[in-house]
Amino acid sequence: MHIHGPQRGFTLIELIMVIVIMGVIGGMVSVFMKGPIDAYFDSARRAALTDVADTVARRMARDIQRALPNSIRNPGDASNQCLEFIPTKTGGRYRSAPDGSGAGDILDFSTTDSSFNMLGLNSALRSDQRIVGSDVIAVYNLGISGSDAYTGVNTAVVSSASEGTPTLANETKITLTAGKQFPLVSGSSRFQVIPNDEKIVSFVCPTSTPGNLVRNANYTYPASIDATTSCPTTGAILAKNVTCTLVYSGSDLQRNAVVSMVLKVTDSSSGESVSLQHEVHVSNTP
Repeated sequence: MHIHGPQRGFTLIELIMVIVIMGVIGGMVSVFMKGPIDAYFDSARRAALTDVADTVARRMARDIQRALPNSIRNPGDASNQCLEFIPTKTGGRYRSAPDGSGAGDILDFSTTDSSFNMLGLNSALRSDQRIVGSDVIAVYNLGISGSDAYTGVNTAVVSSASEGTPTLANETKITLTAGKQFPLVSGSSRFQVIPNDEKIVSFVCPTSTPGNLVRNANYTYPASIDATTSCPTTGAILAKNVTCTLVYSGSDLQRNAVVSMVLKVTDSSSGESVSLQHEVHVSNTP
């Protein structure tokens, strides 16, 4: 026979009081925790917006710095900002006079010429910078009538690039698809190479209502943007919910220019925006 002592437990009132007290404590904790948690998510959202703006600005800057000298144009319309330019992938120096033995294919500006020697080996360039067939050679582009790559007056299409002969082992022969008389001599015997798959590039984005920032490429020179043509907005999307200001400050006496960019990226859920200003130095020395 077992004798049990008195047993005790929680009464309903005690249980309710505990629940109420825990609720009050939990509410107080949540009040103190809400601020830091909200601040964390706000910081994360702003960091993401800043990262998008910074990544896009750097991508645009890399492209703009490869622009053919004096090819940047800054047309626009009531709803879009636009920056257009001709990209380059490399440059070089052409032979302007024969060597001591009289050898060497010079680039002749006095008549139609279909080939010339580039100083240096094409194979020594990085693979993505090597000159290949259908690339375009531009010489002394000033961006004015008589020396404007958009019109093709100072450009020619490459047929082939072959390594030099035994007597000119460190040179590359550039052969053109057709004879060309370039209008102006480069004082430093320089030329630039426009890639065959991207002969013209533009960045376009809205000015007031957030929309897509796009990169257009591969359209032909006659279809390029001008003061009376609306900017194409169907290119590759670089960022969404963006407005921007793109300003090109023309060259000064030192043949330098600046592209100023202000990118404003907006979060679609919160409506919060982050603005980033970036300037790109452009060398316009042809």
